[in-house]
Amino acid sequence: MRFNGLDLNLLVALDALMTERSLTAAARKINLSQPAMSAAVARLRSYFRDELFAMRGRELVPTSRAEGLAAPVREALTHIQISIITRDAFDPARSKRRFRIGLSDFITIVFFRHVVERVAREAPAVSFELVTLAHEHDELLRRGELDFVILPELFMSSAHPRIALFEERLVCVGCGTNGQLRRRLTFDRYMSMGHVAVKLGVARKPPIEESFLLDRGLNRRIDILVQSYGMIPPMLVGTSRIGTMPLRLVKHFERTMPLRIAELPQPFPTFTEAVQWPVLHNSDPESIWMREILLQEAARMTSASDDCSMICASEQVDTEGSLTRVASRLS
Repeated sequence: MRFNGLDLNLLVALDALMTERSLTAAARKINLSQPAMSAAVARLRSYFRDELFAMRGRELVPTSRAEGLAAPVREALTHIQISIITRDAFDPARSKRRFRIGLSDFITIVFFRHVVERVAREAPAVSFELVTLAHEHDELLRRGELDFVILPELFMSSAHPRIALFEERLVCVGCGTNGQLRRRLTFDRYMSMGHVAVKLGVARKPPIEESFLLDRGLNRRIDILVQSYGMIPPMLVGTSRIGTMPLRLVKHFERTMPLRIAELPQPFPTFTEAVQWPVLHNSDPESIWMREILLQEAARMTSASDDCSMICASEQVDTEGSLTRVASRLS
């Protein structure tokens, strides 16, 4: 089919070429032979009057014209897929959808594993591809290459819809034998102690606490830099170093490692974890279903955390009351 002289099938070929950056892989993706894909490239070059791609070894390197075409072509194809192509009514139990989600190890460990457990029961053929957050996640959402990103709301743009999942706070953590954490941690001591810190994702983005300090012109002493929050606790055991981590994640590692939690010495911000999705997926039934799962599991996790806090507080009151009664009898 032609539209203003352009064979619209060529847009599918262009999208595959931009995604795969390989003639062979792009042909395989859209079920074309390699000669047919080569012919499509020639026709694209003729229509747009641009080379569109150059070869660097075995990789296709797009020209600036091809780069400019990539996003609108991806948006058009995504819109057709979601809004125009007729599909059967969505049934989670029969769906074979594969969701591609950008998230951190923190979210994977404390939250998303519960989502996976639930989906395995309700929609066993649904699958996931979990990817490290990239600095261009907004662009990946716009091109439809990610179905969701889950990260602190303050790092999200207003270009795509989003909804809050749960609140989290940061704490200081060290080895259980770290004597400096047995007394109240002052800000000066926090800044002078050796830190195990994290740079998140392939973009090595500073985490919330680092952004908080840098905004105030402050630099802590970083002895070890790691790629994910989950790498911090093993680097603390047996040392006098400290780390700054989300409380729920510390509680997870506390079950298997000798860790000590200390309150941060000044009000580091509480933050909100949120989920964001492409605006083109707003009405996609499968995306809506997954959003509902995420919200319900976040609410369940928050409720469980609140119940645990109430139980711990109750136990503390009972313990203090018992100690008071014992002291009274001894006197």
